[in-house]
Amino acid sequence: MNMEAFILGCGGMLPLPYRHLTSVLLRRDGDLFLFDGGEGTQVSLRRLNLKWKKINAIFVSHTHADHVTGLPGILMLSSQVDRTEPLYIYGPPKIKEYIETSRQVLDMYINYPIEVHEITAPCDVYQGDGFKVRAFPLEHTKTCVGYTLEEEDRPGEFNPEEAQKLKVPRGPLWGKLQHGETVLNADGVEIHPEQVVGHSRKGRKFSFVTDTLYLPSIAKEVSNSDFLICEGMFADDCADQAVEKKHMTARQAATIARDSNSKRMAMIHYSPRYTDRDLDLLLEQAREVYPDAELCRDRKRFEIPYVE
Repeated sequence: MNMEAFILGCGGMLPLPYRHLTSVLLRRDGDLFLFDGGEGTQVSLRRLNLKWKKINAIFVSHTHADHVTGLPGILMLSSQVDRTEPLYIYGPPKIKEYIETSRQVLDMYINYPIEVHEITAPCDVYQGDGFKVRAFPLEHTKTCVGYTLEEEDRPGEFNPEEAQKLKVPRGPLWGKLQHGETVLNADGVEIHPEQVVGHSRKGRKFSFVTDTLYLPSIAKEVSNSDFLICEGMFADDCADQAVEKKHMTARQAATIARDSNSKRMAMIHYSPRYTDRDLDLLLEQAREVYPDAELCRDRKRFEIPYVE
C-alpha cells in the first residue's frame, strides 16, 4: 500500500512567486488527505496532475489566512464533479464559522455533504481502514493543532509453502490461520498460526506540525514518525522573533525530530525573508542537531515506505 506526501506549498505569511503558502496532500493508496490549504493550493494540485477531487478529509491547523485561503476554491471546484461522498473538515474553533461564512458570502454551489468538526481537546478525529488521525495542541497566537496519521500494525506474512508442508489444505483453513486461529491439518494435528505466519509488521506514521512555539511535548506526540513535516520558520539569529510570534527555528524543528526518534523530517512554513537560496542556512542549522533534516519545496514528493 503506497503512501506519499506532496508539498503543495511551503511558505508562511505571504506567497512568493516561487513559493505558495503551506499545504500538504497525503495520498494513502486511494485515500487523499489535505493538511492546511493556503493560497496556491489549487495551482500545485493541477501542476502535479493529482486527482484532488476525491479528497476524503481536510485537516486544518488553525484559521490564520495563510493556512485557509485556498480552501474556498477547493470546495467550489469539488462541485464540478459527480461527488456524493461527504467531505470531512477538521480544525480548531472558528473553522466551522470560516467555512459557513465563505459558503454564504461567495454564494457557493455545493452539491455534496460537507461535515465540519471542531477540535477542542486532544483526540482521535478520523478513523479509516487500518489507520487513525489524531489531533494534539500546539501553542500559537491563536488556537492551533498538529496532526498524526498512524497505521495499525500489519499482520505477519502468510507462508503458503510452509502451510502445504504441514498438510493444511488450501482454502478456509488458510484464512483462519491468518486471522490467528489454530486449525487441524489433514492428519488431525493442530497447526498454530505462528507456524505459518510471520511476526506482525509495523504500520507507518505521518506527522504534521506547523505554527507553534517549541514545546517538548510535541516530540512525544510525533514519536517514531516515519515522516515528520515540521515548521522551521526562522534561523538562529531570529530566535527572539520566533518566540514573540510563537513560531519555531530550524534548530528547534530538528530537536523535535531528534527527540521524537523520527526516521525522516522535512521543514516547512519558511519566513518570506528567506529566498530559496537562503533556505540552505536553515538546513545547515537543522542538520547540526538532526543530520538527516530535509527541506520541503513546492511540488516536491516524499515517498513514505514501510520499514521492515
